[in-house]
Amino acid sequence: MDRSVKRMVSEWPVVIFGKSSSILSHTIKSLFNDFGVNPTVFELDEISRGREIEQALSGLGCSTVPAVFVGGELVGGANEIMSLQLKMGLKPMLIKAGALWV
Repeated sequence: MDRSVKRMVSEWPVVIFGKSSSILSHTIKSLFNDFGVNPTVFELDEISRGREIEQALSGLGCSTVPAVFVGGELVGGANEIMSLQLKMGLKPMLIKAGALWV
């Protein structure tokens, strides 16, 4: 399954693994949408194999959702994304990944 997750995140500039009932997932999706970025979102509580994917994410080092990947690399969860945003590091990362054009 780890290989499957790695393939999934390599196909799009921004991938979010979240849960439809999570306020943190909603907040992170809204942040990206406010940037004008259209992330690929996988709601783990709504897709088949969601539990397996969540276990694979844990094996990759992300123990919480949302789990955010930018440019195929794990950035982290909500805390890491918000920290990057506050330090003005998120926008350059999105530009580098080709998810945002200036």
